[in-house]
Parts: sequence; C-alpha cells; structure tokens
Amino acid sequence: MSNEDEFYDAVTGLDSDESYEGVSEASFKDAQPFECSSHRNNGSVPHKNGIKKHRTALPAPMFSRNTVSVWSILKKCIGLELSKITMPIAFNEPLSFLQRMTEYMEHTYLINKACSLSDSIERMQAVAAFAVSAVASQWDRTGKPFNPLLGETYELVREEQGFRLISEQVSHHPPVSAFHAEGLAGDFVFHGSIYPKLKFWGKSVEAEPKGTITLEIIKHKEAYTWSNPYCCVHNIILGKLWIEQYGTVEIVNHRTGDKCVLNFKPCGMFGKELHKVEGYIQDKNKKKHCVIYGKWTECMWSVDPQAYETHKKSDKKGDHKKHRNEELHKSENDEADNMPEVQETVCVVPGSTLLWRIDSRPAHSSRMYNFTTFAMSLNELEPGMEAILAPTDCRFRPDIRAMENGNIDEASKEKERLEEKQRAARKERAKNDEEWSTRWFHLSTNPHSGNQDWIYNGDYFNRNYKDLPDIY
Repeated sequence: MSNEDEFYDAVTGLDSDESYEGVSEASFKDAQPFECSSHRNNGSVPHKNGIKKHRTALPAPMFSRNTVSVWSILKKCIGLELSKITMPIAFNEPLSFLQRMTEYMEHTYLINKACSLSDSIERMQAVAAFAVSAVASQWDRTGKPFNPLLGETYELVREEQGFRLISEQVSHHPPVSAFHAEGLAGDFVFHGSIYPKLKFWGKSVEAEPKGTITLEIIKHKEAYTWSNPYCCVHNIILGKLWIEQYGTVEIVNHRTGDKCVLNFKPCGMFGKELHKVEGYIQDKNKKKHCVIYGKWTECMWSVDPQAYETHKKSDKKGDHKKHRNEELHKSENDEADNMPEVQETVCVVPGSTLLWRIDSRPAHSSRMYNFTTFAMSLNELEPGMEAILAPTDCRFRPDIRAMENGNIDEASKEKERLEEKQRAARKERAKNDEEWSTRWFHLSTNPHSGNQDWIYNGDYFNRNYKDLPDIY
C-alpha cells in the first residue's frame, strides 16, 4: 500500500466497540423522526403514506478491533501529519469519505427553514443551526471512512427532503473531495471542497479543517460561508475512544454583512465544557442580536444577549468552590485521557427558542459503527439503481461492500487491489505525460469568499457517463 493512498486512513481516528453513554434518552424525547425516501425508480417498497423508505440497518454488525495493535503503527509518527501512514482496514467504517461528507445533509430541513424566513437574523439562526448539525453525525463516530479513489463519485437524491447531491474525488495529491447539493425546487445551493489535515499527538488524532463551505439561498440572493471546527479523537492507543470538537466557526452572510461566531469549546479541566457550543449573531454594525448556545451532540438554542448574560452570571455562583473540591480529588492518569462525565442536558435560559435538536439513533447503532439512521442508508444499492448511477459511484466499490457485509478478509484484499490499480493508472499517465482530468468539477474561484474552490459544472444529472475512468 503506497503512502499517498493513505491520507483518509485516519480522517476521524479509530472506531469504538462501545455505545455512547453520555446523553440520556430523555434528552432526545422531542427529536424529530427521520424518514428516508429512496432514489427515484429504485424499486424499494413504499410506506402506506407513499414515501419510499431506505434500510435502517446494515447487512452485518461490526467486528472486534481488539486484535490489531494501533501503537505499533503510530508510535513513530508523533507530531507528524497522517498522510503517509498505512492503517489496517479493521479500523474503517463501511462508507467512503464522499458518503461521510454527504451526512452534512441529514438536517436539510434547516436550510429549507432558512429559505422560508423573511428576517435576515432569523435566517442566520437557521444557517447556524445547520452548520452545527452538519458535524453532529461525528458524535461517537470514531471509525474512519475509506479513502476515495481518484475519480470516485457519489450521488444522493432525497425527494422528501428536497435535494440532490453529487460529489467527486477531484485530487489525489493533496486529497480533495468536492461536493455540490441543490434544492429540487431551485431554492438553495450548498457546495464545498474538503481537505482535512490530520496529526497524531501520542494519545490522540487531531483533524484540522481545510476548505470552505458555501450555502446560497436563491430567493434572498444570499451566500453564507464557513469552515468546520477542529475534531480530536482521544485514546486511540488505550482507553475508551471519545471525540471533542473545538475552535471558532465564523459564518458570514456576504450580502447583509451579518455574522455568526460560534465557539466550539474544548472540554476543559473539569469536563464541564465538553460538547458545548456558544456564540452570537451580529449585524454589519457589530450590534449583537442574539446568543446561540447548546451542544453539538444534542441541541442548539437562541436567546436575547442580555438574558443570557444575566443567566450566566447567576449560574457561576458557587462554581468556584465546587471546582476547587473537584481539583483536590482529581486523579492523574498517564495512560489514557479519561472522557469527562457528560452533562446530560443543556441548561435552557428562560425565553430561549429551540433552533435544532439531534435525531435519536437506532437502538442497534452501537453494533453498527455508531451510524445514524441516515448513515445506515447511504451505501444501500437497491434493484434498478445500477442502471441509474455512474459506474464510479461509491456503492459499486467492492471493498466497502464486502466490509458492510461482514467479510473483512475480502474487504482487505479488494482494498489492496483497488489501491494497486490506482497506482498503476497513475504510473501509466506519468509515462504518457498525461494530466488527470476531473469530470464534474473544475478548479476556479469561489465568487463569495474569493478563495480557490472546486466548482460543479452542472452536467452530472444529464446522465452522460461515457468515457468515465475504470477505477473499480
């Protein structure tokens, strides 16, 4: 396996066999149920209400990773970028990174809500909730997706959610994944190109976000841009795996000048800040209109800034004595970064408005890579889809298919075969002095951010798949 084929081999660290224990069922009692519709003409069985459904489980449960030594692989890589490390397939989850990226769309109803609102501050609230919800699927998802092959694609059409999406692996060095989603009613466009940069720090893997995400709301002629927070997977060598996200996410409305600044907080010494997100929305004159707060694993709320500050001051009373007692009894652990005890619910400030609440996961999620219901359906290949999808679609990858079917040996062999085929094709292009040509995206300038970006050419859904590369 070549070094250059391994960038995505640790995009989110390693997978855990344990279920999440931090958030109670009560905290999900108001969660909106997620219903999946099928791809058009895919032959799935409809509900009684006429909405077609996708599967809600994988063909086989995940398998144990206990026999693989992570330390033997990573011990020489402390402080280095994880672009040249070969990781065993046992730590994968049965999705391509292109499919993992598609999970941004799980809460598309928030985009639809933003499109329907007449007030720019309220639209920013909905967009901010969507930006947080887009990373919520990473909660307890410590498995790594498969590296997309150069030229690999993935499409998803969800009629009841009102969108269709196409993504393509547009670059191998550096590995870049581009995506473009659009509302079926022509009301929004959501696009970006992702290049996560990872480093190993002894007991953890840190992913630095690279790439800009853009949401265009057509009716209001608005464009919003932002980047995702940092993500860190703890205890990849020893102990229970756990994830925290941290850093500042700045969402800009390029038409109005409104800005939302969200602080994804690190867990801190006592773990009180774990999963918390706090920020504010201000207009172009820097007047703060509301405070946004909550947890990226649970829910997000909006409230008047003065009410929030009053509540925050009241909440701090007595905390110093409590923290002092905790510090006196705090034990050191040099072997693992113990996950702090999770505060089960967000303390809601009186007068707050709920912006978003996470969907509860199926009861069997912990046995299936901690997938959400949405993720369970992403690699489903139903009868009739073969005639519709591009031959480069992730669903046709034999290594991912074998893994989700529970055949780890076949998956490993197929993964090695595909990577060798990719290397041979690259050598052949170099021999003939040929440049790789992307099919559905081209490198250009994002008109809103001014940064270099991969822009969709609009041709994919014409279904002209002639001359596509044979990558599988």
